[in-house]
Amino acid sequence: MDILTFPSLSYASPLSTLFFKPKSPSLTYSNFKSRNQSYLKKPLISRQNFLIRSQASDQTADDGFVLDDVPHLTDFLPDLPSYPNPLKNSQAYAIVKQTFVRPEDVVAQKIVVQKGSSRGVHFRRAGPREKVYFKSEEVRACIVTCGGLCPGINTVIREIVCGLNYMYGVNDVLGIQGGYRGFYSKNTLTLTPKVVNDIHKRGGTFLLTSRGGHDTQKIVDNIQDRGINQVYIIGGDGTQRGAAQIYEEVEKRGLQVAVTGIPKTIDNDIAVIDKSFGFDTAVEEAQRAINAAHVEVESVENGIGIVKLMGRYSGFIAMFATLASRDVDCCLIPESPFYLEGKGGLYEFIEERLKENGHIVIVVAEGAGQEYVAQSMQGIEEKDASGNRLLLDVGLWLTQNIKDHFTKERKMAINMKYIDPTYMIRAIPSNASDNIYCTLLAQSAVHGAMAGYTGFTVGPVNSRHAYIPISHVTGTQNTVKLTDRMWARLLASTNQPSFLNCDESIGGKVCKDTIDLINNMKITSI
Repeated sequence: MDILTFPSLSYASPLSTLFFKPKSPSLTYSNFKSRNQSYLKKPLISRQNFLIRSQASDQTADDGFVLDDVPHLTDFLPDLPSYPNPLKNSQAYAIVKQTFVRPEDVVAQKIVVQKGSSRGVHFRRAGPREKVYFKSEEVRACIVTCGGLCPGINTVIREIVCGLNYMYGVNDVLGIQGGYRGFYSKNTLTLTPKVVNDIHKRGGTFLLTSRGGHDTQKIVDNIQDRGINQVYIIGGDGTQRGAAQIYEEVEKRGLQVAVTGIPKTIDNDIAVIDKSFGFDTAVEEAQRAINAAHVEVESVENGIGIVKLMGRYSGFIAMFATLASRDVDCCLIPESPFYLEGKGGLYEFIEERLKENGHIVIVVAEGAGQEYVAQSMQGIEEKDASGNRLLLDVGLWLTQNIKDHFTKERKMAINMKYIDPTYMIRAIPSNASDNIYCTLLAQSAVHGAMAGYTGFTVGPVNSRHAYIPISHVTGTQNTVKLTDRMWARLLASTNQPSFLNCDESIGGKVCKDTIDLINNMKITSI
């Protein structure tokens, strides 16, 4: 058998007698979803007829290489013809040294490794392929936005439309209005580069949005009736779960429809990818609120400023905004329990800072301290149309409790300032950094759909864009790891208490549970 050897991978012709099955010791496969699928029942062969296998130094050892692949239309439509990629004749790509991504190119999920450790999970690198599975004149694409607002949505819409048109000559792109329910209850918009030319300068979504409304059968019926063969779905983890269901139904019906997800969440809580679009803009805009709070409390005696930022389950915006600001004295996030009273508690810390500096600024993520708020307010758990738990207002609760403690118990005169910039942050256009990021996301999604990949989402993994199985962004959430160095950097920056060393009498159970959790976790660094 002839093997072409590269520095880290070998590629064996599928015409050879040696085929690798999913249980091969050289190559491990991860399921896209739990049920068996046809594309997992055959060896992994790329569209350019190459098989990816790992190569150890002795050509036989198992180095733990895992390719977590995404579905392809030919998995259930094996006779689907391919065509030369129009980018071969593109002026824009004429001077590019390597126009097309090689079939063996993969992106490693883990880049910090030790000698002798396994190579771990890899994803297909995003980008244009030499062969496409759609004729440009036959493509009818649609774009839908679902869930909450986030800076950058309009940029993604614009770049999908322009990418399809400028790179692949696609002229038929529809905008589905009002989220998932727009497939079967709203009219569509015809999207052209001229129509979307300046929408990136606006906040919100040009296509309107909504929560819920997902009906797989109705949506796929509509896709089929309209002759749509590429679907671009922009939304968070709930939206991406819906995208996975649409893909499954498309596969079941045997339709030539590429389903692509573009993950969206301002909270940066999507797993695997480096960050979500709109996050940088949110952190930057949060600085304005923190700065305003700092100016207010610095101008009065015993000023206490509280700024509530987004972060339902993950405290990334609060953490990064705190690190960027340098004016924050304490940051409270959902991942790190805190307590108010007693030695080492928040009240004691506030009093110390007031004595030292005469003021204090506290940043709190909206999901922090929900258990305490629920106990005091006896709230009934409710959910929104997307299935997300409706949060109680920890900002107002914390403000009132701090005010009552110092004015009634400590008999101290304080000046409370409370700022909630949530909707101001959500509604602004994306900044320069996010605009570039959104462009890369959109173009990567277009390249993937044209190359015949489906049921996938796209995003940067260790700064390289990759095609990722949807299950990876819906199965778990990205949260701040208290054992990571980034949280340690924040504690070192603010010099706030960790709220982990406390007495049994003052919330010791919470502290003990947290310490036990941390002790059982592996220490990592970022």
